[in-house]
Amino acid sequence: MTPMPIRLQPRLSEPIRTVLDDADLLDQLVYALGSPLNLVLPGRILHNADAFAEVLAQRAVRGHVHYAHKANRSAGLVRQLAHGSAHRIDVASVGELRNALAGGFGPDRIIATGPKNAAFLGLCATLGITVVIDSLAELQQLGVLRRDTPGQPVLIRLSGFAGTAGAGAGAVRLSRSSRFGIAMADLPDVFELLAGCDGTLVLRGFAYHLDTIDIGEKVAAFDGCLSALEQSRDRGHLADVVDVGGGFGVDYLAVPQEWDNFTSALGEAVLGRRPPITWQGTGYGLRAEAGRLRGSLNLYPASRPLAGPDYLATILDSRSAVGATFATALSESLVELWVEPGRALLDQVGVVAARVLEVRRHGPGEVFVRVDLNARDVSCEEHGVQMDPVLVPVGPGERSQGEGYILGNLCLEADLVTRRRIHFPRLPQVGDVLAWANTAGYFMDFSADHALSQPVARTVTITGDRRWQLDEEFLPRTQVKEYV
Repeated sequence: MTPMPIRLQPRLSEPIRTVLDDADLLDQLVYALGSPLNLVLPGRILHNADAFAEVLAQRAVRGHVHYAHKANRSAGLVRQLAHGSAHRIDVASVGELRNALAGGFGPDRIIATGPKNAAFLGLCATLGITVVIDSLAELQQLGVLRRDTPGQPVLIRLSGFAGTAGAGAGAVRLSRSSRFGIAMADLPDVFELLAGCDGTLVLRGFAYHLDTIDIGEKVAAFDGCLSALEQSRDRGHLADVVDVGGGFGVDYLAVPQEWDNFTSALGEAVLGRRPPITWQGTGYGLRAEAGRLRGSLNLYPASRPLAGPDYLATILDSRSAVGATFATALSESLVELWVEPGRALLDQVGVVAARVLEVRRHGPGEVFVRVDLNARDVSCEEHGVQMDPVLVPVGPGERSQGEGYILGNLCLEADLVTRRRIHFPRLPQVGDVLAWANTAGYFMDFSADHALSQPVARTVTITGDRRWQLDEEFLPRTQVKEYV
């Protein structure tokens, strides 16, 4: 009996669906501007930022939403957020800081995070931009750079939080280790360094940013930051900010059951109980040992019912160590909450489109589909997200269904755009466009380069009335709701 085909259909907002349904528009854009091509919807990023802000407002929590610029290089998205809104931006390099300033953000609406060299720190110090401090050495360096001018605002990023293993369990567990942040145990050293700065550095508060989707770990980190805030106030600091970073997630799939179908089928294929569903039997971290499935699945959970603003709401509604919800604890102690969504702020914001160059038979019942982009132009595999591309047929004719693999345009054996065998309800033809939806967050240009002198995708902005501009020329309208 032939196994059922495995599909992972992407969740599509109405604006993205409208763009993908316009085959003539996509065909013309790819023809004129080249393949691959990035399309972004600036109105949607403002819609998403407003949704995060609404979570805070509903709970009477003061705070700010910061866009993590590293998730996408688009200048148009930066301009849209800078224009006519109170939202802010998080930059992680000199280049991103320049983009933010050029896009219209003032220094008071920018925070600097991530590893920083002397040039980055120096520019932040010159402009008085709030710096999220990652180490004791960085704190010392910033104090030296700013020693002649008092008032440099800083947040201290913490790590190494302890929490309980479960309600009533009483067992202590530590958050997973991180290369970032100052250990909670070193907090006395932070206060000692700040005391020696004579007002040069002003402590605004504390931050965490954990690479996990575990609510329990984030609750423990939140409690740790609130505790550090109380200790700082006891020492005379007027700190009033907790920054919980990002990691709120995105739900990528239209049909949640398809994720369960895929993971179950992958396990069966690894065990040899069904034909392979991945290139050369790739297990994505799973392996067979003595007839048993071993290892762990190294993929992002593409189906996440709890994601984005709802995830933030769940954290704020969780109980803190003092018994109240975090929302109540923040409100009653007059503490601001800062969040820095990257991926979640780019949910349904972008599409990567590419021309189909070749379709050929590879083996029994499968095809190779070669497209004019490579795996770094739409780096879903690199970031562990699995979802099907959307076929935008350009040519006429009947289409049969089929299965196969999508190959990139590099002269490399490893350049597979997806290692998962794709089921095509309608097989692509040469000249068609394949589109990867909801790829603005990290997949669109985070890893793109000029390997083998292949061109990097140009980016265009598209509004709800399907008017488009080159990204570098986009200027926001006064009213954006009409094209969200």
